[in-house]
Amino acid sequence: MKKYAFNEITLMQFICLNFGLQVSVGLLALPRVLAERADTDGWLAIIIGWLISIAAGLIIVQVMKKHPDGTLLDLLKRYVGEWAGKAGAILFALYIFYYGYTSLVRTILYTKVWLLPQTPLYITLLLLLIPTYAVARSGLRILGRYAELVIFISLWIPFVYLIPLKDAHWIHLFPVFKGGWMPILSAVHAVILSYSGLGAVFIFYPFLRNKRMASAGIVISNTLTMLAFLFITLVCFVYFSPDEIREFNEPVVNVLKTIEFKFIERIEILFIAFYLFIFSLAWIPAMYMCIFCTSWLFGKQDHRGHLRILWLLLAVCSYFYLPTFNQNDLMEKFLSLLAIGFEGLFPVCLLVYIWIYERFQRRKNA
Repeated sequence: MKKYAFNEITLMQFICLNFGLQVSVGLLALPRVLAERADTDGWLAIIIGWLISIAAGLIIVQVMKKHPDGTLLDLLKRYVGEWAGKAGAILFALYIFYYGYTSLVRTILYTKVWLLPQTPLYITLLLLLIPTYAVARSGLRILGRYAELVIFISLWIPFVYLIPLKDAHWIHLFPVFKGGWMPILSAVHAVILSYSGLGAVFIFYPFLRNKRMASAGIVISNTLTMLAFLFITLVCFVYFSPDEIREFNEPVVNVLKTIEFKFIERIEILFIAFYLFIFSLAWIPAMYMCIFCTSWLFGKQDHRGHLRILWLLLAVCSYFYLPTFNQNDLMEKFLSLLAIGFEGLFPVCLLVYIWIYERFQRRKNA
């Protein structure tokens, strides 16, 4: 009997969970960051980052195929030892909590600036933690359904961004390779943070109903992420001038200010309010994976007790301290380094180790 059969997820839910983890709060500032590093050639960095992320994701899938009915923690326990499983649970919990907390703080700061300027930050956090607990307590299957719902009700967003194209200046994109390859390659580092979240496959894989489609799921989710990044970045690049786009912290929001409807005055406010659903696809799965690791560490099947403890710690600590925008920027830079190590280098090293281990065992038993 499968260990995680009760919470199995479909391929569509697997795709939506991975896509949601990537397309979150980093999207709003992405065009500006790319423009600062590579001018209007920054869109090329998105394609390069897409290729790198697909390669990293497929390597993770190959690692998980070695122990398809268990998570990374079970795999480490099997191939390295019980101590490695426990160490992996602690380190992964810390990494994914940091990922989720960074996204949650950025969401709170955006909400403060655009929606609730007079509301204390800790109150905003409490308001966001309520749906976090409601969704995460029900397990991965419900979380997958939630991600599926959010993605499908968000399909109208790309059509809104077609409206500013009537005032687009496509000449801004030319000539291509204005500064050569070096600025583009330097922008890839900024894109890596936006593509991070692939480490979730270490936890999601054993829950996937049809594991043979895991590689296809990785390719599809990363391709959808690339198309979303590429579309929104090109819209901003052709609407704003190369110098103007650097003046806005969130050009993805500012471009909406040009849209006018008779029934709504400021559509960007509606956009930010709705986008909170997409933001939640970053921190809610991250919080779930964090308490999944701690529950596994203590051998508990019910993770709701750990979720309540995490909920209370966040609520209490936020009353005394929450990072500012500048501090959150530093957190994101550090997160990108962690993502390179954990989602890029670590799977390669683990796959090599398993290959050597299995080769040694075959020789030993021969």
